Amino acid sequence: MGTAEHYHPQLQIVIRGQQVEVPANIGVDPATGGMSALHTHTPDGVVHVEADVAGERFTLGQLFTQWDVELTESQVGDVQVRDGERVAVDVDGQTVEGDPMDVQLQPDQVITVSLG
Repeated sequence: MGTAEHYHPQLQIVIRGQQVEVPANIGVDPATGGMSALHTHTPDGVVHVEADVAGERFTLGQLFTQWDVELTESQVGDVQVRDGERVAVDVDGQTVEGDPMDVQLQPDQVITVSLG
């Protein structure tokens, strides 16, 4: 966990119209309390980015990897798209095309991942 830069994107996940909780303590070692540069403290979707180097790039994919949850263009967690559905990622109300894992985290942004 670094001190060169500290900001908080907000993550929301909606699966088939139902809000999914982003849990507390993603990126926190339960044995030591040590935290990675990307972590959560509370189950409200606030992601803490605490970088060692100012301008360091972090992605949504890094957070999902730490969380051990799948995120692809056709799957969120254990849920895969059905006919007529898709995985969509919106950042500050604007749809982002391409691999959702590549979405770069920025200060104060609101990221919504939806499947439906």
